[in-house]
Amino acid sequence: MPRTSPFDGLRFAFGTLTVFPVRVTRWDREAARGGMLWAPAAGLAVGAVAAAAGLVTLFLGAGGLLAAVATVAVPAVLTRGLHLDGLADTADGLGSGKPAEDALRIMKQSDIGPFGVIALVLTLFAQVAALAQAYDASWARGAWAAVVSATVARLALTLAARAGVPAARPEGLGAAVAGVVPMRGALLAAVVVAGAAAAGSAAFGRYDVARTVLAVVLALAAAEALLGHCTRRFGGVTGDVFGGLAETAATTALVVLSLG
Repeated sequence: MPRTSPFDGLRFAFGTLTVFPVRVTRWDREAARGGMLWAPAAGLAVGAVAAAAGLVTLFLGAGGLLAAVATVAVPAVLTRGLHLDGLADTADGLGSGKPAEDALRIMKQSDIGPFGVIALVLTLFAQVAALAQAYDASWARGAWAAVVSATVARLALTLAARAGVPAARPEGLGAAVAGVVPMRGALLAAVVVAGAAAAGSAAFGRYDVARTVLAVVLALAAAEALLGHCTRRFGGVTGDVFGGLAETAATTALVVLSLG
């Protein structure tokens, strides 16, 4: 058995969830467990780059809307559109109304159906609109929203990979990570991310702390609702479902953080 390294999970997280030049050295369940626990860290890195892109755009004289577009574009690029593709495929599978086996076959097809297009358009529009409003209120708050939303999106993946959530297929990324995270580890990751988000928002005031915590809670609740529905419809999770969960959590968090 290969010797365990504390960096195996970190490599797995960044190597599978981002385009950062990190080589995944192990694909076994133990590495997958560490990788899904480190998933929020990958989201933090993606969110930081996205926030930087938005701030640079604003500094160059652009308005909040263009800065929001730049911010939303960065995660898509840094993930090769993996989560957006998963969202579209999940929407097509759910929208088809077919039995699980047929729905999973629809999700594996390379084309995007009408439900997928609608889901992508509405999700991206909501993300851009929420970020534009946040940037117009405060550059710093807009950048912070980008960081929090990207981090909580990957936290949703950690929770979805917890023990007891089955894989819908015997192959693919979903099967590789399904059920690998102990419940205690998933809950600890959620507490750490929520606590860090609250601490980071303290610089903006007490209201922002409460709003950030609410954003994390509602984002995870929305992802959990989708996870439960997909598990019932498909018999478990797939890589596409993980992508749909990430985008759902990110969008929910951005909408909440743009309010008030």
